[in-house]
Amino acid sequence: MDKLELLRHAVITVLKEIHGYSNSRKQEHIFSELILDKEGDHYLCLDVGWEGKKYIYDPFIHIDIRDNKIWIQRNFTDFEVEQRLTDLGVTKEDIVLGLHSPFMRQFSGYGVA
Repeated sequence: MDKLELLRHAVITVLKEIHGYSNSRKQEHIFSELILDKEGDHYLCLDVGWEGKKYIYDPFIHIDIRDNKIWIQRNFTDFEVEQRLTDLGVTKEDIVLGLHSPFMRQFSGYGVA
């Protein structure tokens, strides 16, 4: 398996785990969706639906693959995405915490860009 395929496999595996957990906790009119754009390498989990009169659209996980690195753009869960990715064989240098400022990334122990 080449590096890009490893990264895609790891991201999809993690998101499917999160989606399965998230989907099991949803209310009647709120649905969890898993978006896997392998061509553009954009990956999302989001909640969409209605809570009473309030429309819900909440992308709670957003991950991209750019320049052979996984960019975690958003993680509004308690799930330790970075740790799970390393458990699946992704090196810390190949994970960028895009949700942190470029200055703060140097202190994360993960890739900087």
